[in-house]
Amino acid sequence: MQPTNLIRNFCIIAHIDHGKSTLADRMLEVTGAVDKRDMRAQLLDSMELERERGITIKASAVTIWHEVGGQKYELNLIDTPGHVDFNYEVQKALQACEGALLLVDASQGVEAQTVANAYLAVEANLEIVPVINKCDLPHARPEEVAEEVENSIGIQAEDASRVSAKTGMGVKELLDSIVRMVPAPKGDPNASLRCLIFDAAYNEYRGIVVYLRVMEGTIKEGEMIHMLGTDKVYEAIDIGRFTPSMKRTGELGPGEVGYFVSNIKKLSDVRIGDTMTRHKGPKVEMLPGYRPPMHMVYADFFPTNTGDFESLREALETLSLSDSSFSHEAVTSEALGFGFRCGFLGLLHMEIVQERLEREHDIDMIQTAPTVNYRIVLADGSTQEIHSPGQLPTPDKYEKIMEPMARVSIMTPSEHIGNVMQIASDHRGDYIRQEHLSPTRVQLIYDIPLAELIYDFFDKLKSSTRGYGTLNYDISDFKEADLVKLRILVNGKEVDALTSIVHKDQAEFRGRQAIKKMRKEIPRHLFEIALQAAIGARIIARETISALRKDVTAKCYGGDVTRKRKLLEKQKEGKRRMRQIGNVDIPQKAFLAVLGGDDAEGSED
Repeated sequence: MQPTNLIRNFCIIAHIDHGKSTLADRMLEVTGAVDKRDMRAQLLDSMELERERGITIKASAVTIWHEVGGQKYELNLIDTPGHVDFNYEVQKALQACEGALLLVDASQGVEAQTVANAYLAVEANLEIVPVINKCDLPHARPEEVAEEVENSIGIQAEDASRVSAKTGMGVKELLDSIVRMVPAPKGDPNASLRCLIFDAAYNEYRGIVVYLRVMEGTIKEGEMIHMLGTDKVYEAIDIGRFTPSMKRTGELGPGEVGYFVSNIKKLSDVRIGDTMTRHKGPKVEMLPGYRPPMHMVYADFFPTNTGDFESLREALETLSLSDSSFSHEAVTSEALGFGFRCGFLGLLHMEIVQERLEREHDIDMIQTAPTVNYRIVLADGSTQEIHSPGQLPTPDKYEKIMEPMARVSIMTPSEHIGNVMQIASDHRGDYIRQEHLSPTRVQLIYDIPLAELIYDFFDKLKSSTRGYGTLNYDISDFKEADLVKLRILVNGKEVDALTSIVHKDQAEFRGRQAIKKMRKEIPRHLFEIALQAAIGARIIARETISALRKDVTAKCYGGDVTRKRKLLEKQKEGKRRMRQIGNVDIPQKAFLAVLGGDDAEGSED
């Protein structure tokens, strides 16, 4: 067991793509934690999707050893994601640390997520160590970036470590700085045991592996451990550290980070942020945990083949073992059959879950348009949350409808301010303030409805700022808005999968856009098809797909004209009957075209 004064717990926080995982690789290499032959890029990103996309999705922990002045220190590093959707992973990691490396790209400078993560670290009372990465690039500007850090976050950055995670330049000196600047953890090895669960992962062979940080006392194998939040008791079968593979140590002392394995079968049996203590030991207070992740975006998944419903259920249950942050419940749709409504932390999270279902479980599915949760105030004054447009009652049943608002901070080069302001106002944004971080970079703060953000805001921001604009958002509050339910009708029948809740001013444009796209994708039938967009009983847009016409008179050569008329009348009668009983076959491509969001087709006349 290591004395607490020789332990340092820290995490790396940064904007996406600023080099967190690469810096973690170099630290493992410099300290000899991994042999040269076993080294590979993004070593801590174990998921195939993480490696392919070059992003971190799950936080991961590793213990490395570093010698300073003849003394060997235990450094526990927690690598965190940079994307706004995985903020909860960052919050979990911060609880287990005393310090944080704030990594900033020397060429791109301070970005939206850099500021957001820095504030999370300040709130958690962590010692922040500023680090400027990618200093080997020819267009690096470390002095200007250090000034941006001071202006935007207010921490001294003139002596910030300058490193290159790619080449390894300055990494050894950075490790020395961590030992010097990050405070040692506190904790008495003889006190009553208290451990914080900061993560958990599913292992096919060992069940649930719990990631823990010992706050006080010592945890040993063979002891009975009580989880206070779930009130469950487990025997500690295997205890050890990540080095980065799991290495059994038999015990962990105060300040140490490691893993705990018992016969835990389901991820739902473990609550992230819970406190572990010794069973039948002295009573201890729970550690301050953190709020569970809040679902921001909802979408329905339907199998393309109706027979794949059970396979989709099994796949979602398997996936929830390794990702406890999304929820799923069974739903039915007239158009698409049986499926599941899933809740996600954001759009990227939704995309990751969908891709994992298709890859790891080989399931073809249709996904409905993402929606946010709305709050409605009913006639009796009570409030109710709804997660899909189908749950919205008729207007006479509720007093008002409220939508979630996001406080959005956008970082952009100063020459693009006009474009960004235009996009924000087009998406019903309320201007709050503007901050100049340096002569060339500006931060704009807006309040924008979350539904507008998930529609097409990010794509427009990226294209109007040539890829340099970045954004971060926090859900601030619910605000009353003039929202309506936009229904899409095919031959008078409502297609529930395409129903959406939109602002009254945009309803006509969105409805017209949706049915124009459907008109291109639905094949012609033997009868005329009417595509309509409606609000309540009022039709606001219509497109018509004309009928396929078979030439029934082709076999009539000459002869009496009444014969031809008779055949044409018979055809007309058949079409009329078919219109009454015929079903419109809507191909999957038509759903995907409408659910794909905005594009240039919407501006066609």
